[in-house]
Amino acid sequence: MKIAMVGSGYVGLVSGACFADFGHEVVCIDKDQSKIDRLHDGIMPIYEPGLDALVETNVKAGRLSFTTSLAEGIKGASAIFIAVGTPSRRGDGHADLSFVYAVAKEVGESLSNDAVVVTKSTVPVGTGDEVERIIADTGTAHKVSVVSNPEFLREGAAIGDFKRPDRIVIGAEDEFGREVMHEVYRPLFLNESPILFTSRRTSELIKYAANAFLATKITFINEMADLCEKVGANVQDVSRGIGMDGRIGSKFLHAGPGYGGSCFPKDTLALLKTAEDYDSPTRIIEAVVNVNESRKRAMGRKVLDALGGQEKARGKKAALLGLTFKPNTDDMRDSPAIAVAQTLTDAGVHVSAFDPEGMELAKPLMPNVTMCNDPYEAIEGADATVIVTEWDAFRALDFDKVKATANASVLVDLRNIYTPDDVRAKGFEYSSIGRS
Repeated sequence: MKIAMVGSGYVGLVSGACFADFGHEVVCIDKDQSKIDRLHDGIMPIYEPGLDALVETNVKAGRLSFTTSLAEGIKGASAIFIAVGTPSRRGDGHADLSFVYAVAKEVGESLSNDAVVVTKSTVPVGTGDEVERIIADTGTAHKVSVVSNPEFLREGAAIGDFKRPDRIVIGAEDEFGREVMHEVYRPLFLNESPILFTSRRTSELIKYAANAFLATKITFINEMADLCEKVGANVQDVSRGIGMDGRIGSKFLHAGPGYGGSCFPKDTLALLKTAEDYDSPTRIIEAVVNVNESRKRAMGRKVLDALGGQEKARGKKAALLGLTFKPNTDDMRDSPAIAVAQTLTDAGVHVSAFDPEGMELAKPLMPNVTMCNDPYEAIEGADATVIVTEWDAFRALDFDKVKATANASVLVDLRNIYTPDDVRAKGFEYSSIGRS
């Protein structure tokens, strides 16, 4: 089967490469000529473990190609995936669907055969209806079925998630759409991956509901961590204790500085706006969004406390280890590190930082932060060392070297990757999340 993937960003490129690895012929399409040129040269536009090798293998096999021409790319394709960005719209927080709708119009005008058009981008309920209308308004003579197929990829583990998914959700309104999508995912049918066929609007809502629920779990355990600090309990034991309940589960119960990334912040906000439009308030999600935003700056204040309080912190130095919103990605979107750094610089603290993959994208977002070549360069002369992102590179710091390099033996662990007794035994003043 020939598949066209419109959009060669995170979702489009990972999905396209994986479909090609299943044996399909895949064309990834993007208007950004420089991105397509880099892909032709084997240079990935994002950092995702294993993606460069997967792309190279399938390009060499002739199953994966890249183009800037949508008309050429979709020619002969049975399934055309729309995988362009849907960022939060300025002013009202709604998902910006202008890119999705522009692609739908161009697809309708360029179709040369019957096809299924699939919204892979995260889109609000009812978007598929509008995509269907836009394509119909182009006057195409070809049969078109518009299908929703949301992605559930975790950055840093996207290839494994695609090939061994928890579930595949497909929202189709007719048999043509269902048949084509069955063929698209036939390799996963053979692997007995759970596949849920549902209505298009239901599929669209499933994606938002899933992300909002996970964001709620994160926010819940973060609030429990704050309570643990007040009452002298251990949030990690609380997480284990409630996570052993099969009705709750252990995932997404790790206390930290708040959620960030490309999905949770914009999707929770978009779900709120959709609920408002349909006069169906989602008070829990509203609280989650507000609590998460305030938490990020609260983590900055936690570092100020470790520096002796806001008045004494002025003129001191803090070293941030980790800048991306999670490890194994270069994604800086809504990373807690941005708010932490801003809180510190607002208080007159000098900030240095190191991240294994995210510093190029972090530089324009943190103009007052000094980017360093390794953790110990960042720590040099620091009055506090702060672990913001739990990269493996920070899980085995040489504490003797840290003590010799830093100005003060103060460690603020916002990810709870160390054991308090072990760090304090090394002579450090140590603080973490939800633990005494």
